[in-house]
Amino acid sequence: MSGVYSLPVLNQLIEHLPHRYQHSLLQRCEPVNLEYGSILCERGQPFRNLYFPLTGCISLVTLIADHPPLEVALIGNEGMLGGMLTLGVNRVPLRAVVQGSGTALRISASQFRHELRANPALLRTLNRYLYVLMAQLAQTAACNRFHEVPARLARWLLLSHDRAHAEHFYLTHQFLAEMLGVQRSAVTIAAGALQQQGLIHYSRGKITVLSRGGLESVACECYAALNNDYAELFAAPAVH
Repeated sequence: MSGVYSLPVLNQLIEHLPHRYQHSLLQRCEPVNLEYGSILCERGQPFRNLYFPLTGCISLVTLIADHPPLEVALIGNEGMLGGMLTLGVNRVPLRAVVQGSGTALRISASQFRHELRANPALLRTLNRYLYVLMAQLAQTAACNRFHEVPARLARWLLLSHDRAHAEHFYLTHQFLAEMLGVQRSAVTIAAGALQQQGLIHYSRGKITVLSRGGLESVACECYAALNNDYAELFAAPAVH
């Protein structure tokens, strides 16, 4: 696993661990590429691998018959895919799809369970992260029900921008519509309004954020709520 050590540790959950526990976990991980559109796991199946994103991001989507997938959570380098194994349940609850290409650290489910037994700091950290993820699921459900499309789109663009580690990223109107659970025409109108306000530039699927402050003023309260949950639970620095 020597390739792991040539990568900077950019995943915030791993960075939160004391150094000796970081080293132990990294020994069991391998760096992999996350390719846009790849399905990493399907609902109802057992976890085979878990992922700590570094520069890519992963959408958790729920499936309803006769409807396109609906995104309910987004995982970037602030989190991980598969943390519910800490609960002792090896069953995938939601489909996981790569929404933004990048890199991640991958660990097998068996290696992860071994690490959990030997790494109490990892268990404590992931218990906190699971709380944040549950809060995100609940906040997203309420947001999709009560908030208007422009505010939801601004929230989603901010979350994606946070995880893209770049001023631009690539998303089609159709993909955005599926993630927000609305008609493509609604996204076209909302994105056009944001562009007219000078907040974003959109061309051929390439979205460039021109004004984060402007997007934050348009976004619903859910964006700040999600960030606050994470900041409050991970405010304390790791003990090294």
